Amino acid sequence: MRKFENPILPGFYPDPSAIRVGDDYYLVTSSFEFFPGVPIFHSKDLVNWRQLGHVLDRPSQLNLDGADPSRGIWAPTLRYHNGLFYMITTFVDNEKECHNFYVTATDPAGDWSDPVWLDDAPGIDPSLFFDEDGRVYYTGNRVPPEGQEYPKHMDIWLQELDLTSGKLIGEKKSIWQGALKVAHAQEGPHVYKIGKWYYLLIAEGGTGHTHAITIARSESVAGPYEGYKGNPILTHRHLGRGYPIVNVGHGELIETQNGEWWMLCLASRPYGGYFRNLGRETFLVPVIWEQEWPVVNPGKGIIEEVADVPDLPETPWPQLPARDDFDQPELAPIWNFLRTPRGDYWSLTDNPGSLRLRLKAESIARIENPAFVGRRQQHMSFRAATAMRFSPKENGDRAGIVLLQNDGFQFRVEYGSFGGSTEIRFTARKYGEETVVASAPYAGESLELRAEANGQQYSFFWRESDEESWQPLGSADGSEVLSTDKAGGFTGAYMGMYAAGESTDSQQRYADFDWFSYEAVAE
Repeated sequence: MRKFENPILPGFYPDPSAIRVGDDYYLVTSSFEFFPGVPIFHSKDLVNWRQLGHVLDRPSQLNLDGADPSRGIWAPTLRYHNGLFYMITTFVDNEKECHNFYVTATDPAGDWSDPVWLDDAPGIDPSLFFDEDGRVYYTGNRVPPEGQEYPKHMDIWLQELDLTSGKLIGEKKSIWQGALKVAHAQEGPHVYKIGKWYYLLIAEGGTGHTHAITIARSESVAGPYEGYKGNPILTHRHLGRGYPIVNVGHGELIETQNGEWWMLCLASRPYGGYFRNLGRETFLVPVIWEQEWPVVNPGKGIIEEVADVPDLPETPWPQLPARDDFDQPELAPIWNFLRTPRGDYWSLTDNPGSLRLRLKAESIARIENPAFVGRRQQHMSFRAATAMRFSPKENGDRAGIVLLQNDGFQFRVEYGSFGGSTEIRFTARKYGEETVVASAPYAGESLELRAEANGQQYSFFWRESDEESWQPLGSADGSEVLSTDKAGGFTGAYMGMYAAGESTDSQQRYADFDWFSYEAVAE
């Protein structure tokens, strides 16, 4: 029997939602403050996925200006009906106000429409359900109408949606408040019609170690819903913090064309202690049905690191090259900006065959839109490098590579002008305070920078482009900087290229990055 390895999407890809259309599978995940928003993937076998692009790839769809870390886009749901794809999600602003909207497309690769914003749609994690009679229902969570009886007590509610007007109509109905008597953070609802039953799948227990997936059912879409006596149907909270897969939750059920059932969900892989640098990732686990209730991974009840593949033809996609030479007309879909990019500060055409970043006064150490192009860290051990051509002209000019969780937690290796002299600096930033760990004098225009991780040990190197040997610059414990358990928030570690300057005319200067490489390294 062929096997697959979990996670199926390694790195920061949380809150998976997936659908099957014929023999094709499509999946989206949360993206928070990163732009473009909502990465979308395609698969033929539920194991091998290729990224088609992003659902929200235009500023008119997604304004992330000033978005705090871990605000922005939360928990999208993907659905398909009558030839049209729907993606519905929550935009969370800095006041924690929730704004729910959906977009549509005839092709999941885009273009997607501008948002249809929903009035009077409180809470987060919206989902759509298309019933057999043609009616459409919205589900989400909210503070219970009668008030919260305990902290994070939430209510799952349902209301009809008129797609013609883009408005919620009729009565809001409370349909469930979770499986446990004091279950908290009830969220992530999805409704399915299977046989005579409407099933309501939710997450509860919060996004941390006590995360869980529970289910209820009803013969009417509006309830009343009966909770399954076997709840939770999936959790790892009872396995302890030393287990290699933790905080399992936020599930999506999907049936293959061969009649098999599977569940996609999020979880994390701590390493070097209970530190989750990679954030929340997407996992796959089998499901069977007994007495009209789902049983997840029968006989085991957990997500396995290695498991039998679905009964589908294996369809691997061509692997992305380890090195991006920036010789294509558009950035590859693995790349993101921090918040919505404003201004003409990056280019693939100004110097063909390289990524040009113009120096911006906006800093990656502040909640701004810096000149940063980054990608996810996807492995516990990796090697990343870039070749850069840059000549700092004024004090404060700098460019290089950054590994970050947010504005207050990051590693930077920058070549720049500091206090009248030029040098390469390795800076660690924790809790908003910076320490220059190491530096090396340099006055050239062409160099290469490298970051390596061996578990939680992160090491940094540099060399002139015509040299063979790398010069060590320093190392540090990544768990103190790149783990959500220290930095907070809901995202995983990113890495990429960065350029900044402190003068008002800094954008007249630039750094050219000839390539960027990333590859996993054996543990």
